[in-house]
Amino acid sequence: MLYFTRWKALATILTALVVCLCAVPNFFPEATVRTWPGWAQRRLVLGLDLQGGSYLLLEVDANSVRKDRLDAVRDDARKVLRDARIGFTGGVTVRGDAVEARITKEADVPAALSKLRDMSQPLGGLMGGSGQRDLEVTDAGGGLIRITVTQPAMLDRMRKTIEQSIQIVERRVNELGTVEPIIQRQGVDRILVQVPGLQDPTRLKELLGRTAKMEFRMVDTNVSPDQAQAGRDSELLQSATRTEAPVVVKKQVLVSGGDLTDAQPGFDQRSGEPIVSFKFNTAGSRKFAQATTENVGLPFAIVLDNKVISAPVIREPITGGQGQISGNFTVQSANDLAILLRAGALPAPLTVVEERTVGPGLGQDSIEKGELAAYVGSILVVVFMLVTYRLFGVFANIAVVINVAMIFGVLSLLNATLTLPGIAGIVLTVGIAVDSNVLIYERIREELRHGRTPISAIDAGFTRALATILDSNITTFIAAAVLFYIGTGPVRGFAVTLGIGIITTVFTAFTLTRLIVAWWVHWKRPKTVPI
Repeated sequence: MLYFTRWKALATILTALVVCLCAVPNFFPEATVRTWPGWAQRRLVLGLDLQGGSYLLLEVDANSVRKDRLDAVRDDARKVLRDARIGFTGGVTVRGDAVEARITKEADVPAALSKLRDMSQPLGGLMGGSGQRDLEVTDAGGGLIRITVTQPAMLDRMRKTIEQSIQIVERRVNELGTVEPIIQRQGVDRILVQVPGLQDPTRLKELLGRTAKMEFRMVDTNVSPDQAQAGRDSELLQSATRTEAPVVVKKQVLVSGGDLTDAQPGFDQRSGEPIVSFKFNTAGSRKFAQATTENVGLPFAIVLDNKVISAPVIREPITGGQGQISGNFTVQSANDLAILLRAGALPAPLTVVEERTVGPGLGQDSIEKGELAAYVGSILVVVFMLVTYRLFGVFANIAVVINVAMIFGVLSLLNATLTLPGIAGIVLTVGIAVDSNVLIYERIREELRHGRTPISAIDAGFTRALATILDSNITTFIAAAVLFYIGTGPVRGFAVTLGIGIITTVFTAFTLTRLIVAWWVHWKRPKTVPI
């Protein structure tokens, strides 16, 4: 165990050196690091509790998710009945948590039930094998058919909504140019957003609080506002600028914001006013060209979150797949709208249920206390190893210093976020690292008591302690992995540093320390072991 080939020794030293060098960018100002090559710019990011910033807890509107699903079922049911030429009285309506349709002729009820049941689909994923479906279609009697969204289907819908919302929130936050935001699911219907370094969350809340659902619809010039409020094909929408009158808009969506590929703020070349230029994908360009070709001379509405931004008249067909939106924007509001359109529409509204702002002063205080705890803990460990194991304690302390440097190197390489619990994980790793050395050294002492020669005792100590070191570190690593996958926020930060520390500990406490001891044995040829 004490024999190292030249290549093995060189590989061990190079591994430790390269990983430690990855931590070097953290000791230079950010402005200096930005002038370095891209591969050398990776560094640690201080978390919210260390550098201050904004903390938001957002809740997805479950009622909106349910309403959107029921509205979609209603529209699908209406289309199915019309395509099958089955008459219904009073329209297809949403009533409570179900969609209802009253069939005109009693003889058509079986055919209507058959057609509507075809709308029901098996639930995907793990629930698909249980035979559960997303819709339940029942005959309520008297020609009334009731369509209900099943509870498993609604839970599946909420899960997908949360996942999609997290992606969109992440894109919106990243557009602000913030450093390493933390965005993750919390509970069933909540999203946690932490943005280190952002001291004023006002603009962030405005961006995250808007659904940004954009639609292009035709203005209904044949229906009055009073008729629109009672009608089914048109509705009365407020103008985004409160000074303008409400607009009667058809419910049919010609093109949706989902067909946008890009949106950029700019200025109108004629008036100099801020505008937002947009570009459609192929499908959107085709639909927009068809809509503008068929409605030349008529006004169409650009609707954002059920408010009319503008309602220009179509002068000529727009076939290039590009356009611009003007609507009394400021430079800031035009830029925010472009960010929202690029990031995409949220599938459901988000509301802020909790908000905290951590000042930089409090973060600095946390850093100082964390450093103090780390220094005190490390010094006590170093002193203990020196007093107990003398020269071999020096070897262990050298390995511990390299171990900590390697932890910071790996964290920097991963662009990880360091939090207070992360610092606690590093301090704990120092104790775990010397614990491995204690196992080795106590084994060496035991072998010496049994009468072995110094070199034989050292070799046996490393050999026989290996299995125990691996067992103890593997079990701790499993605990760290469980904390990472089950925990959230600070718990995951602790798990990351602890997990990385365990890996570097096995390397430094066994391989690196063994290399140092092997060099000492080769150099000194000791008659006794100073341990």
